Amino acid sequence: MRDFLARQRLEALIRERREDYASLSRLLGRNPAYIQQFIKRGVPRRLAEEDRHILARYFGIDESELRDRSSPPAPVEYKAAASAPPAGDVVLIPQFGIGASAGPGTLVGDDPALAPLPFQRRSLRRLTSSPPSALSVVQVSGDSMFPTLSDGDDILVDSSDAAERLRDGIYVLRVEDAVVVKRIAVNPAGGRFTIQSDNSAYADWPDCDPETVTVIGRVVWAGRRIS
Repeated sequence: MRDFLARQRLEALIRERREDYASLSRLLGRNPAYIQQFIKRGVPRRLAEEDRHILARYFGIDESELRDRSSPPAPVEYKAAASAPPAGDVVLIPQFGIGASAGPGTLVGDDPALAPLPFQRRSLRRLTSSPPSALSVVQVSGDSMFPTLSDGDDILVDSSDAAERLRDGIYVLRVEDAVVVKRIAVNPAGGRFTIQSDNSAYADWPDCDPETVTVIGRVVWAGRRIS
């Protein structure tokens, strides 16, 4: 049976707790498809010791429930050396349902808060030097930033990296009453900029006045669910 029981147990936990593969992969500092590939394709054949320890602590279960039954238990001294990240290493980043639009724009009323997404602190440090309090996750709606971003992608937005540090890159913007995610190309002469879509089917917005656009934050990471 090899690690079938471990995969089956993990999939049951995900369904019971209404988790998703990509979020748990991020918790481990892995690529978004890691957990789905482990459960559905058996790749890798078994969870790494550290990954198993983190998942067991996150779900509040005994680590043995996620162990490959065909493998001998890890030596006590090895388990002690390969302990989970220290307390506080997992950071919960708030997630909002405003649906930053990569199309015509999404009107914003009250921005509903959703369940926060877990990230490892060390993973965040690789993405940005900003504190976790400056970060949030929103979901892309539309296809104007395809293929860079797709409809339904989660994006990590750094609000401390906004108008004061504006440079070429992808940002979440508020234009009038709409929230959009677009690429910005800054004109070094005068500070005006062009708002661009990566999808050539959408027109650019050239020569924008910074006074008419609110820069919410820079997009520093994107993840998507693999169906």
